[in-house]
Amino acid sequence: MGFKLNSDMTNRTIKLNGINYNQETLEKLYLANEPETSWRNAIYYFLQNWFDDSDFILAQTSGSTDKPKSIRLHKTSMINSARMTNQFFGLNAGSTALLCLPASYIAGKMMLVRALVGGFNLITVEPSANPFEKMDQSIDFTAITPYQLFHSVESLRTKQVLKIIVGGSPVTGKLEQLSENIPSELYETYGMTETCSHIALRRFNGTGKSEYFSVLEGVTIRQDERDCLAIHAPHLLNDEIQTNDVVELIANNSFRWLGRADSVINSGGIKIHPEKVEKKLEGIIPTSYFISSVPDEEFENKVILIIESEKYGIQEEAILMTKMQNLLDKFELPKQISYIPRFIYSAGNKVLRKETLVEAQNS
Repeated sequence: MGFKLNSDMTNRTIKLNGINYNQETLEKLYLANEPETSWRNAIYYFLQNWFDDSDFILAQTSGSTDKPKSIRLHKTSMINSARMTNQFFGLNAGSTALLCLPASYIAGKMMLVRALVGGFNLITVEPSANPFEKMDQSIDFTAITPYQLFHSVESLRTKQVLKIIVGGSPVTGKLEQLSENIPSELYETYGMTETCSHIALRRFNGTGKSEYFSVLEGVTIRQDERDCLAIHAPHLLNDEIQTNDVVELIANNSFRWLGRADSVINSGGIKIHPEKVEKKLEGIIPTSYFISSVPDEEFENKVILIIESEKYGIQEEAILMTKMQNLLDKFELPKQISYIPRFIYSAGNKVLRKETLVEAQNS
């Protein structure tokens, strides 16, 4: 049986910036003097879709590991995901949350659904690198990207934001170090568009800091024969989700993420996880970088390092190679360093590795 919106009155009203809106008053959110694609109008269009008679919302995958594609997310699944998050973080009608992500993406959509389900006040601000800079009120909960966290570190040391989830791409060791003195509780998320939002969380600062993701209530996990994570979340999807994420299971409800199975490099018969090598290099390269490979007659695939920078001088590159030799195993050491002044990014500020590698090899 499909989801009927009028079966749950808590999903028919949303409080934005202290004002309640419902299906009848929604038109007040539309701004004719702004582009159809503006961040404010994106909120209006999502809520218009939410309040209609359809059972689903159209969302787009991130495109970080494959071409972006549109998928249908059932409203019941989005509600169940929202309830799961609200319960974990203790969000209720007395809470105040912040929406600082575009409502055109799943992370922004889910912040709106959490407010619909929880009945709490949702402050909306224009998505920016540092959405907290001009904030002058206390916030119980928000969701941001690692890019936003990096640019908001100083602001968050003085602002009252109780709990923050960080997702869209992995939280690096460097970002963890920068976040250590932020008083907010910071959680890295694990999830995908298909699961509506995160199905696991990892606290990465403060006294509750952990190296492992813990799954939320109602979610069970296992490994397949490739050591990749399989997710069973019947309240979100009928079928088990088989991922390409290689993990180390710590318990039946927690895991450590090791990297993508489809990014593993087979070099001379040795399997290398680029993400693992990248983590070892944190702190010695001041700009963005990633590990990849190119075909090679001797090794089959040759490990290479791509750096977002103008080409290093001979001495500067020699110093970097020495540092890498001290940090990496012999088979992990890049056989080549390529440079590109500007990486190619997705609309969500994720590095598009394949496209960037091609550009770096052609430059």
